[in-house]
Amino acid sequence: MNEQLIQKQYQQVVSLLEEKRLNSALFQLESLLYNLDNQLLHKRLEQIQTSYQYMLDYMRQGLKDPDKQKLYRQLLATTWDVADQTRITLLEEVSTHYYYELRRNSNHLPPKHDMASLQKILEGFPDEMAVCQLTPGYQGLDEILKRHEETHQMMFLTTWSNSSWTPEGVVQAQGMLNSETLPTNDLCLFTSAIMLSLMECFDASKINWLLDAIRHTNPQVSQRALVGLIFILHIYATRIILYPELKARISLYGEEPEFRQQLNRVYIQLLRSQETEKIDKKMREEIIPEMMRNVNIMRNMKFGFEETDENDYNPDWEKTFEQSGLGDKIREMNELQMEGADVYMSTFAQLKNYPFFREPHNWFYPFDLHHSSIIHQMGLVSTNSESVLSVILQSGFFCNSDKYSFCFTMAQLPQNQREMMLSQMTPDQQEFMDEQNTAEMKNFAARPDVISNQYIHDLYRFFKLSQRRTEFRNIFQEEIALYRNPILKSMLNAPEYLLAVADFHFRKEHPVEALEIYNILINSKNADTAIFQKAGYCLQKEKRYQEAINAYLKADMMKPDQLWTLRHLATCYRLIKDYNAALEYYHRVEEIQPENHNVLFHTGSCLAELGRFNDALQYFFKLDYLEENCIKAWRGIGWCSFVNGKHEQAMKYYEKILANKPLATDYLNAGHTAWSLGKVVQASELYGKAITESGSRDLFMEMFNKDKNSLIKQGINEEDIPLMLDLIQ
Repeated sequence: MNEQLIQKQYQQVVSLLEEKRLNSALFQLESLLYNLDNQLLHKRLEQIQTSYQYMLDYMRQGLKDPDKQKLYRQLLATTWDVADQTRITLLEEVSTHYYYELRRNSNHLPPKHDMASLQKILEGFPDEMAVCQLTPGYQGLDEILKRHEETHQMMFLTTWSNSSWTPEGVVQAQGMLNSETLPTNDLCLFTSAIMLSLMECFDASKINWLLDAIRHTNPQVSQRALVGLIFILHIYATRIILYPELKARISLYGEEPEFRQQLNRVYIQLLRSQETEKIDKKMREEIIPEMMRNVNIMRNMKFGFEETDENDYNPDWEKTFEQSGLGDKIREMNELQMEGADVYMSTFAQLKNYPFFREPHNWFYPFDLHHSSIIHQMGLVSTNSESVLSVILQSGFFCNSDKYSFCFTMAQLPQNQREMMLSQMTPDQQEFMDEQNTAEMKNFAARPDVISNQYIHDLYRFFKLSQRRTEFRNIFQEEIALYRNPILKSMLNAPEYLLAVADFHFRKEHPVEALEIYNILINSKNADTAIFQKAGYCLQKEKRYQEAINAYLKADMMKPDQLWTLRHLATCYRLIKDYNAALEYYHRVEEIQPENHNVLFHTGSCLAELGRFNDALQYFFKLDYLEENCIKAWRGIGWCSFVNGKHEQAMKYYEKILANKPLATDYLNAGHTAWSLGKVVQASELYGKAITESGSRDLFMEMFNKDKNSLIKQGINEEDIPLMLDLIQ
């Protein structure tokens, strides 16, 4: 069997289990196992089949079994587990993925590579480093670093490639978590390895470990565990229900307000990370090119002022800066950065080709100034150093992966260029290096929300940029709707949590996603005026105008005469061509804003649609008076004058339109007016221009035929219309 066929048959088994069609799933699994010589898996399958047949026989005989549902859940869970192990065992023989390569090689590892042995080596690293730093020239440093990094790499790879912990493995993993001397960075790496292992294969013991790790006193560990748990609960949303003890334990966590808050916060951070491609595109196509253009503008402006006092800035520079649009774009970028958006992806995406990133575990290792890759490139930089570089690297500006990229890039530069780059990053170095500022930056970097956000950025880069990215499931490309998750929805159903997620989608212009959650709030009687307004706006964006009207009417009932609601009600009624209702709301808006140009125009338009042309003209004339060179007012005056028989007045305004930027409809309507005035030659010429502007005669004919009755009402003989059409042809 090839890899594609194995995965296809496995997915068929999973689909049947999700639908609770156990008999069919067992039949399909037996077919998958047919080509596998693994007596243990065959025996487990036979035991499941036998137990299920006994269960069905009991049911057929009408015998009561109080443990029937419990047994059924266990059979589903065990079948799923056998399917997992069957898939992995089959893929070990054919897959080229690194995960299966590791599993094929794991049988050749010496006994010293069990977790307990690796833990002892890792625990000794801090003492070895402390002693080494006391020796002249740091004797033996390379050997210590090499042993440590080879050990944590082995720990990562063996943990990741392990599909199911034995009881002994569970104890050893707990020993890692409870160790008081294990370096935090190594425990963080172990936590990430467990998450990756779970992504490859479900293991309840590993999920329990993540739940324990969430309680760890170090936020670096606890936040990684929390993010990992959310990943796994997203992936195995339906499967965890088959494990009542696991489900109960997660539910117990959900009773804690702090856990629910953290859960919702990480959820929104994950949603925000899905906006990274949009931000990356904006950075590459708008902000960075605008910055480059602005640099050239400023450079050119300086020519001829070399002798000016160096602090005598030209106020025109700031004006040019704002007019260039760069000021708004930089402010937008700063706002995105403040809310935790990943604004550095475009900067660092091209800096992931260093040898360091060829090893998967390095993507997950927290930034460490004592990592051999950093020391070999930049020397031994003290974590207590007061240098600008040290402060930047210990701040919360960049995620771990980007800090490594930053250092490797800096190391390629000559010393003078490196210093210049650092000075450009911190224009006011004295202020930047102020003791209070550096302390605040370090405190910011230690905040749990910053740690989880930066870790999510690390994960995003791994699944998006790593050389082996195609071998992994990338949940950043999937819909993440934790409020629907069977395990988590009871924890995230508080109105304030749902509203935070809905408002995030609303701000990011995801109307469908936002509307779904607003409707949950509405149906649970937790909606205020703003929620009905936002729900209406989402419906309006989806062109579901009648439903939008219903939502806006409820908002208007809760808080009458709000300008925003009235305007949108008027718009929606107009779009469904209920012009009388639209007029009612435009008049209510007009009472509040009597000189609102858009309201005047749309009120006139509604009146015209209702055939009240004299009333419409009053609004269009008022708009023309208030707004200079208002072409849309001229169009309204021209058409209403034409259909009202005021042809000279109509022609006057069409001539003004044609002298500016006319559309195909302007030439068409001017042609109608000219013809009604008896100017046949001029009318035919205008119709000809309308054909040219519309791009096709068919489109012109569609527009012309809509106005046919209006022409006849203005005295054009119906029998002359075909002649005019032949004339312009």
